[in-house]
Amino acid sequence: QVQLAESGGGSVQAGGSLRLSCGISGYTYNFYLLGWFRPGPGKEREGVAGSDYGGIPKYADSVKGRFTVSKDNAKRTLYLQMNSLKPEETAMYYCAARRTGTWYLSRDYNYWGQGTQVTVSS
Repeated sequence: QVQLAESGGGSVQAGGSLRLSCGISGYTYNFYLLGWFRPGPGKEREGVAGSDYGGIPKYADSVKGRFTVSKDNAKRTLYLQMNSLKPEETAMYYCAARRTGTWYLSRDYNYWGQGTQVTVSS
């Protein structure tokens, strides 16, 4: 069983920054691949950032150059640094864990956190 717990959400003005954290427990830490998601236009969760096999970070085109995903193995924590935030990025952000599949496909993830709310005002 895997437990994921997000934190770090909040309210910022457009152009501001936030760092989200996802604490991970309950499994062999490096056994899963991790990702960050938010609801898309159709409300299905879409991949924002994640890692692929070999630890290669992946990003949605809309966040490249502004968001950075990282891990602190000692703290068993996944981070998402979000810079230059836009009002349309207001959403609940979720971290998730998968064993296989494609980093940006929510259906490939087995475990989900409860989410942390990010609100960006104009």
